[in-house]
Amino acid sequence: MPVRAYVGIGSNQQNPLLQIRNALAALGRIRQTEFVSRSRLYMSSAMGPVDQPDFINAAASLDTRLDAHTLLSELQSIERRQGRVRGSVRWGPRPLDLDLLLYGDEQIATDKLTVPHPGLLTRSFVLHPLHDIAPDLRLGGRTLPELVECLPADDLQLLENEVSPGR
Repeated sequence: MPVRAYVGIGSNQQNPLLQIRNALAALGRIRQTEFVSRSRLYMSSAMGPVDQPDFINAAASLDTRLDAHTLLSELQSIERRQGRVRGSVRWGPRPLDLDLLLYGDEQIATDKLTVPHPGLLTRSFVLHPLHDIAPDLRLGGRTLPELVECLPADDLQLLENEVSPGR
């Protein structure tokens, strides 16, 4: 049976809007995986170093037959193809950031992967796009609408008004 996975998407370099669109298309080409939907696009201030451009953010849902670590490898391969070079600056600027937010109901804690994503409940640029595509999700015993209500979108600028099924 496929597992529903959610991916956070962000970019603030090398034409971020194009990076996001290319990433969404690439997610639809992952083997043994079906692209289900994507959120609206948002703009947010960058975390970390302040001397970097704002991010464009989104979330996507996938149904996959890949295990979580293999899916993570596929996501990192997409990042590399789109110009991401992992460096020593944490939360620095990057052409593409793909985070595995949720992998079904699994809780995973390894050297390479933590699911649910550790920043999931505290980042409006993750929760609001996730709410677009999965409003019925429950995280940490609370519904996504409850979590979104507690984490305002004051720092987000909506760039699109429509959630999109498929690519």
